[in-house]
Amino acid sequence: MNVGYKEFLNYLENERNYSNLTIKSYREDLEEFLCVTKLNDVYDAKEEDIKKYYKYLYNKSNNTIARKISTLKSYYKYLSKNSNYENLMIKFKLPKKKKSLPIFLNYSDLEEMIDASGEGKFGERNKLIVEMLYATGVRVSELVNIKLSDIDFNEKIIRIHGKGNKERFVFYGEYCEEALNVYINNLRRKLIVKNDNDFLLLNKYGGKISDRSIRNIIDTVIKNTSVKMNVHPHVLRHTFATHLLTQGIDLKSVQFLLGHENLSSTEIYTHVTDEMLRNVYLHSHPRSEEERSE
Repeated sequence: MNVGYKEFLNYLENERNYSNLTIKSYREDLEEFLCVTKLNDVYDAKEEDIKKYYKYLYNKSNNTIARKISTLKSYYKYLSKNSNYENLMIKFKLPKKKKSLPIFLNYSDLEEMIDASGEGKFGERNKLIVEMLYATGVRVSELVNIKLSDIDFNEKIIRIHGKGNKERFVFYGEYCEEALNVYINNLRRKLIVKNDNDFLLLNKYGGKISDRSIRNIIDTVIKNTSVKMNVHPHVLRHTFATHLLTQGIDLKSVQFLLGHENLSSTEIYTHVTDEMLRNVYLHSHPRSEEERSE
């Protein structure tokens, strides 16, 4: 049986619970492959087609090449499991990615962002969005899928439905609790009149809010602050992890809270905290090179 790439995308959406943004990226990569190789579907490809695509990607960055080839590898792995098709991508290796340190907010910028988020007609909801992203470290795709029934209000615990339908539990503190109660008891009650559903975060029509709307809200909030960096929802996830590690929480606990399958995905934050520690040392130790040059 031929398993086309559209069936693969449906699998990612319905069974693996990938975000719309991730699925869009997979679709664009696979359609680019078809355009370059002039094939009708990816399962028609031969080894020479894949080599042709590698040649096409030659001048792109290692990170871009790695992402696009990873898309093909994921598709062919799925294809080989669901049909009698040989996995052509086994012999093709990924280029090494250049590791960049995650961007995160310092606490004063975060507080300014939270204050700015509370302004306007939908301020109660928008403030909760920022508070919850920072308090829990969840992905934006996980945030929009939180339901009231997922929240244990007494223990301040939320059940999260993560990638691949994997469940985990995250916690929130008093600041997030306050924002949550204000939103639920006020704005959410006004919005829910139009469309009764169990999702926590609602749009202006009373329906489930989208990933894109969350990103637009964050963009608008940042414009009303003095913060100069490009802040998107994932920056708050980075900030959550970095702040926890600087406060002494162990790496395995952060891995669990972030929902990382592999510890290596979490270890990138240790590079951030190591660099922070180095800067503190260079500016503080009386006999460091930094102090001597000033």
